[in-house]
Amino acid sequence: MPVILATDIIIYLVFLVIIAGIVLARGGDGYLNQIWQHLKKNRLAMVCMVILILYGLVALGDSIRWRDRIEPNGDAAAHANGPVYSANARSILDRALAGLREKDEKTFSAPLATKLFVKETLEKTTPDGTVIAVRDYPPLKYPGTHLLGTDKVGGDVLLAALKGVRTGVVIGTGTTIIIIPFAILFGVLAGYFGGRVDDLIQYVYTTLSSIPGVLLIVAFMLIFGAEGYQGGVIKETDLWFGLFVPSDRLFWLCVIMGITSWTDLCRLIRGETMKLRELEYVQAAKAFGVSNIMTMLRHIIPNLMHLVLITFILQFSGLVLAEAVLSYIGIGVGPQMGSWGNMINTARLELSREPVVWWSLVGAFIFIFGLVLPANIFGDAIRDALDPKLRLGRK
Repeated sequence: MPVILATDIIIYLVFLVIIAGIVLARGGDGYLNQIWQHLKKNRLAMVCMVILILYGLVALGDSIRWRDRIEPNGDAAAHANGPVYSANARSILDRALAGLREKDEKTFSAPLATKLFVKETLEKTTPDGTVIAVRDYPPLKYPGTHLLGTDKVGGDVLLAALKGVRTGVVIGTGTTIIIIPFAILFGVLAGYFGGRVDDLIQYVYTTLSSIPGVLLIVAFMLIFGAEGYQGGVIKETDLWFGLFVPSDRLFWLCVIMGITSWTDLCRLIRGETMKLRELEYVQAAKAFGVSNIMTMLRHIIPNLMHLVLITFILQFSGLVLAEAVLSYIGIGVGPQMGSWGNMINTARLELSREPVVWWSLVGAFIFIFGLVLPANIFGDAIRDALDPKLRLGRK
């Protein structure tokens, strides 16, 4: 039985938009095709794009999940009202990495180690046949198989880092999708009409910006996200129509982060709109009697999309880091849902050990760095491709 979370829909929509954009960019000689041709000349941007696609595929694989059907095994009464399904929905990623999940150790082990990281009392037999107790590192059940080592409960760190990919991608894309409509709507209205409309919108986003974002997020999550699905067991009461989980804690986190983060882009769009409304072609549209709504839709908003696209990519990386911080301080996603912030929060307690358990922190850092850096480089490449002066200069 398939199970769909509210945040899964975000992943599906993003992939549909990406596929549609690729199809439009590769076909014809339009504006998108020109951008694509310039991006193809930048090898570093292409490498970063491939890395981002790999992250996206991991997130997609972790967003397609279903519950396995439980066979009766002679207990017909329990299945009298219909088939019974497992309480845990496992994704494609879970099933593909089942080997790593099943290869648990007792506790910490270093990357590619053959023995545990913690000494235990072991029994050893001396050459004369005497059994003595010694303190030594016991051998692992699966030596040399944990690329990034294991954590305190013996779980594979690489698996935990891969499970955090979906959370990072959802936060980055989902929050930005919420930011953009607010920023475009209020920014264009404020910049185009000015006057009292501009004053009112400025008052709204100035007031919102003056409220500490972390406090607002904490209050919102305590009200709306406390009872949301946080991973692990799925209750039948959480499901709509037996397959949809609307109360997703990660979704509510995207909503509140979007509500608190649209003001910067709104200011940028407002200033650009004030410049565009004075240009000749906009004034000509007004002179010909074109309505304000059509003027904004035809002449203002299309000329703002380069700002929106660049902001989408660059803000994505900042939101990924923000999720890690929020999970670190305990107001992000639940502990049973994969998150790099949760990994960091757990690993910080082990930094005071002697010797230091460093690989959980390094594993989370590698995956965050591997997503944020390509996103920034690719964003810079898109900014250059959207700049007509740079495009003409390259020619």
